[in-house]
Amino acid sequence: MTAEQLISFARGAPSLDIIDVEGLKAAALRAFDADPAGMTAYGTSVGYVPLRKWIADKHGVSADQVIVTNGSLQADAFLFNHLVQPGDDVVVEKPTYDRTLLSLQQQGAKVHQVTLRSDGIDVDELRTLLESGVRPKIAHIIPNYQNPAGITLSEEKRRTLLALAAEFGFVIFEDDPYADIRFRGEKLPSMLSLDTENTVVHASSFTKTVCPGVRVGYLVGPAALIDAIAKKATNLYISPGMVSEAIVHQFCVSGDIDRSIQTVSAALGERVRVLGESIRKHIPGATFTEPDGGYFLWIDLPADVDVDKLFPAAMKKGVAIVKGSDFLIEGGRNAVRLAYSAVTVDQIDEGVRRLAEAIDEVRA
Repeated sequence: MTAEQLISFARGAPSLDIIDVEGLKAAALRAFDADPAGMTAYGTSVGYVPLRKWIADKHGVSADQVIVTNGSLQADAFLFNHLVQPGDDVVVEKPTYDRTLLSLQQQGAKVHQVTLRSDGIDVDELRTLLESGVRPKIAHIIPNYQNPAGITLSEEKRRTLLALAAEFGFVIFEDDPYADIRFRGEKLPSMLSLDTENTVVHASSFTKTVCPGVRVGYLVGPAALIDAIAKKATNLYISPGMVSEAIVHQFCVSGDIDRSIQTVSAALGERVRVLGESIRKHIPGATFTEPDGGYFLWIDLPADVDVDKLFPAAMKKGVAIVKGSDFLIEGGRNAVRLAYSAVTVDQIDEGVRRLAEAIDEVRA
């Protein structure tokens, strides 16, 4: 099967037609003209300094609270490496991002998954866990259009989490790469912006708003923590990629980032609407929540659909999905995650139709 025949709901990346290639080319030229010495040098481990300042201004913090990294996954790795020792307790959502789960398990952490409700993590279940004596170093939370579930954490629960973190002494790791990709509803305040106790470390990325290839992400947190991570970053790689960070900086200061966000949000809003219609039409037994933004939709399939069998059957039909079990320590055997970011509108219905055929095959 050729790549052209495959319809992939597997990857959370924007399709080429919604990436501002011309804007990025122009930003690259401006970057080389404006600061050829700065962007071609090693730079510093905190990242390209003008971009660091732009990010600090965006979040209303001082620049010494920001480190810019090679993608947000590296930001995650720096934080986990710094704070989590083998045997330490950590809390994550249930389900959660599969790479976070793997990273924490490889770090030797004892991972506790806390149920995700329609308005975010179950804070009562979390409190019960904390009152039982579990003392996590970190609670990893994806507050907006969560990967994989597409759920948004309510403002009330954001405030409750901050209170629990202060009471029980853990760090909230607010992993927030999707926040700007909103289709409907009101923007909610970040936990970083609500934090008065220095309990939040915030991560985000330009992967979803610019393009994945730039590999630019960042952490925002207490200055002492960022400084300690920056020292480790120096030893690891001297500095992250100055060329890509300088291009992103020019893309941001020109306002192209805002236009890119509008383009991506409008396209994905249309795609998720069509996806929802197609699922209702072709897979009547499926249940799902249409997200208010982001890249992902989580489907619970009927109990007799085993995703371990569905995955290869779907691939044979020319449609790629991700198994729900990838995002859970246990469970998810009847669930799949669909990314609607890399499929065009005219591919979606055909992709869901193929998936429905595969479901019928594995149930037969």
